[in-house]
Amino acid sequence: METMESGHPNTELALAPEDMQWWRDAKFGMFLHWGVYAIPGRGEWVMFVERMDVDEYRKLADRFDPKEFDARAWAKAAKDAGMRYMVLTARHHDGFCLFDSNASEFTSAKTAAKRDFVAEYCEACRDAGLGVGLYYSPMDWRFPGYFFPDMYRKSAETMKEQCWTQVRELMSNYGRIDILWYDGAWLAHGGIGFDPGRRGWYQETGADASATWFWEPEKLNSMVRELQPKVVINPRSGWRGDFDTREGFTGEMQTDRPWEQCDTLTGTWGHIPGHPMRSLRSCVQLLAMVAVRDGNLLLNVGPTPEGTFEPRQVHRLAEVGEWLEKYGESIYDTRGGPFKPGPWGGSTYRGSTAYLHILDWPEDTLTLPALLERKIVASRSLTGKTVSVHQTDEVVEVEVPPPDREAMDTIIVLELEKPTA
Repeated sequence: METMESGHPNTELALAPEDMQWWRDAKFGMFLHWGVYAIPGRGEWVMFVERMDVDEYRKLADRFDPKEFDARAWAKAAKDAGMRYMVLTARHHDGFCLFDSNASEFTSAKTAAKRDFVAEYCEACRDAGLGVGLYYSPMDWRFPGYFFPDMYRKSAETMKEQCWTQVRELMSNYGRIDILWYDGAWLAHGGIGFDPGRRGWYQETGADASATWFWEPEKLNSMVRELQPKVVINPRSGWRGDFDTREGFTGEMQTDRPWEQCDTLTGTWGHIPGHPMRSLRSCVQLLAMVAVRDGNLLLNVGPTPEGTFEPRQVHRLAEVGEWLEKYGESIYDTRGGPFKPGPWGGSTYRGSTAYLHILDWPEDTLTLPALLERKIVASRSLTGKTVSVHQTDEVVEVEVPPPDREAMDTIIVLELEKPTA
């Protein structure tokens, strides 16, 4: 078996393409960062950034009793937005669990709320027909072994044991889980330390990284595969996972391996009251830019301490859903191509149907490379009325009169003589 330690990724743990099909077709999901950090409302990294005392931070759990939490309302907001799966932070780096755990007292079930929010969330997702995703951070800021695994070996080993126990609980106690979304892989790949000089906080990487052998990510995920054979796993545990992740950037087109971009609706992961929110145009164009590059978009919402979404966010998500009701055929169940993305936008396709997503018109005529051996037999505008498409051996030219262009995304449907490979 090839291992990370030998410098080669273990492919035996990876799901087969047919088991990834639903996820790749879904295209759009909801990320949820929620925990006791919602109370101070300064982001999910508030404990680390503000160097909060561990015991003082723990007292937030005594105030975390969200009476207005309704997982069904969350699922409805995701469904209304046109999302097809959800991913909830079952536990972030601060160590607070939204589920009952035998490995920790710092949980929602054992503190003020006396509720297992993961259980309620999983049930609501399934009832809404959404894929059930759980985020879990193996790392825990409360352990000195998180920062210096060699110096605090016993602490690191205790943290590792906690991780394995809690991952087993999450994969065993809540029915079928569709997505396992790890975070905090820097310890899995090495260690994190502090240089009082200009280097500051740094991460060890490479074959000599001290904690790679210690963390055993492949062994961890072998256990996951035994418990949840079809769960889709991201790459942030130290094992390469079933798909790649991009955080807050879209990057280049990638068709050889599934990938997902996680991004935010309000520029923050954890709840910060009144933080600036994306416009509808920004949301739609972000989704289109990811889709034409053959990726999925996981868009984050940070619920309030009361367990609700800000009304303005619910409204914006519903607007995205309305757009997808009209134009979702150009997003769902598609792949990126056949044209490469550019400043103008990009394209998606399904079988012999291609969709041009024109986000910007640099000139009145959009000139694209020729479609080799694929003749365009028909064209129409999905968002407007008039479109003219002219194909030669060298180029494809597209024209839409300015009044018929859609400011957010002008979508042109091209019917091809044969399917795109």
